Amino acid sequence: MDHARLAELQGPDSIFSGLSVEDWAEIASRAVQISFAKGKELLIQGDPGDMMLILTEGTARVSMLTAGGREIVLAYAEPGAVLGEIALLDGGERTASVTATSAGAALQLGRNALKDFAASHPEFTWSLMQQLARRLRTADQTIESDRAYASGPRLARYLKRLIRKDSVEETHRVELSQTELGNFAGMSREHINRQLKSWEESGVISLEQGRVRVLDTAMLEDISESEG
Repeated sequence: MDHARLAELQGPDSIFSGLSVEDWAEIASRAVQISFAKGKELLIQGDPGDMMLILTEGTARVSMLTAGGREIVLAYAEPGAVLGEIALLDGGERTASVTATSAGAALQLGRNALKDFAASHPEFTWSLMQQLARRLRTADQTIESDRAYASGPRLARYLKRLIRKDSVEETHRVELSQTELGNFAGMSREHINRQLKSWEESGVISLEQGRVRVLDTAMLEDISESEG
């Protein structure tokens, strides 16, 4: 992946948001390029966080195991995603695992390489502090929101997050199984099946080979904002 594309793919919550093409060229020069096969564990929860990854090709699942051994899917990563930066920055253990869901490639950046880049780019250090502050604010708001919403509205909000923003279709397909969607939203398979069947009968979604297609985004928006 070229440096301009990497810069373009960084969203507002990325620690590398706002970097120039030249900055990305410098980061790439400090990183190690790796390739991986589908199913490869790229990062493992609990391991030391001595490096981070910047996905350049392929996709990956970000998940964590609870104390009871239950997997919670946190996100699905696509090219441009920055993975493992929390443990790299604070020196603690990995808070989540990352598993490749397709073959792909990534830039592997070590702690010393990131420190050297930050030392020579003071504007990046200030931007990084702003990004981390935004994340903390968002985390606080999410906790309060999840306390306030019942499971139906919560599932609707997760579906909204998973709909691809660059989709040009009038309807949106979520490429997750119902089990994976339940893990992502923190709901049992039985509960999520009942909720999805209800929405299908109401014309909000359709179920196609175990996948969810959103038919009425306006209704989904209304459900997501309801109080349950």
